[in-house]
Amino acid sequence: MISQTTEYALRAVVFLAMNEGKSFTTSEIAQATRVPMAYLSKVLQTLSRGGIVLSQRGLGGGFTLALEADALSVLEVVDAVDPIQRLESCPLGHTDHGSSLCPLHKYIDDAIGTVENSFAQSTIKELVTSSSRVPPLCTIKKSRRTAKKA
Repeated sequence: MISQTTEYALRAVVFLAMNEGKSFTTSEIAQATRVPMAYLSKVLQTLSRGGIVLSQRGLGGGFTLALEADALSVLEVVDAVDPIQRLESCPLGHTDHGSSLCPLHKYIDDAIGTVENSFAQSTIKELVTSSSRVPPLCTIKKSRRTAKKA
């Protein structure tokens, strides 16, 4: 349902939200999120162009969230890297449908709409502060850098 690029973007954003206020290099984020560094570099550039993350070069530089995690929806992250595509016309190219979708494609579009609405209603902060027994990103609790400073 979502692309690998979207999955990687969400991992990076969740990691940054877990460590809000701190900046991290591409290498640090890649290691923590288990995303290939070259791929992550492109994803982070896209997120930066989309206003989701900020990047700063030089000593002490790196990536941080551009917005507070509670003001950033999952959909905003998704839309920044690989927007959800709704069905607006027959995917088979049938022109006899006019502007209407057949029952099958209407059902599929409704399901896509449900996912889109769910992403719009969920914030990154909710993913980080979930009461689930499993921490965000499955095994990553905090960055080692955060643990050392504590």
